[in-house]
Amino acid sequence: MAKLYFKYGAMGSSKTAQALITKYNYEENDLSVWLIKPSADTRDGRQILRSRIGLEAEVEVIPPDMDVYARFQETQEGRCDVIIVDECQFLTPEQIDQLRAIVNDFNIPVMCFGLRTDFQTRLFPGSLRLMEVADTILEIKTICDCGAKATVNARIDADGHIVTEGAQVVLGGNDSYIAMCHKCYIRGIREHKVIKLHGQES
Repeated sequence: MAKLYFKYGAMGSSKTAQALITKYNYEENDLSVWLIKPSADTRDGRQILRSRIGLEAEVEVIPPDMDVYARFQETQEGRCDVIIVDECQFLTPEQIDQLRAIVNDFNIPVMCFGLRTDFQTRLFPGSLRLMEVADTILEIKTICDCGAKATVNARIDADGHIVTEGAQVVLGGNDSYIAMCHKCYIRGIREHKVIKLHGQES
């Protein structure tokens, strides 16, 4: 029986790498993968999905007004064995429901990889809906610089301080975000600490 999976993790937990490795594993077994991502994610170009460790693949971009169920019927029905979604937090709740319906109606597994919460520790709409309707929810773990499990996607400004206000969606990688445990996140805000992003020179 096919399932809807939500595999979430903080920034830097290798979610995209795992999505691409999963795609490779299916294709090695002669199974067809429909790899998709929301149009909000344009960091690596519209048609490319790329991980920080250098893995990449062509991907179909899903705009917020696209009916994913109808698109599946038009282009993938009868040819697709699994659907893999990266950056699923940027999908609309309606699109999550459409993926849920594909699982139910076509017995096609759907694996969604993405963030659970934003820089203010609030659920993204797509992630919230996945928490409500996914069959299996798995955490992809990563660690804070202190060694504890990271759960917060802290947004860092040009001066190295944690951002607490602003738009929910601001694209960025190691140049703008760092995964932190909640204790370090709160301490960083209270003490107005300067946070060193990964990859920055000392």
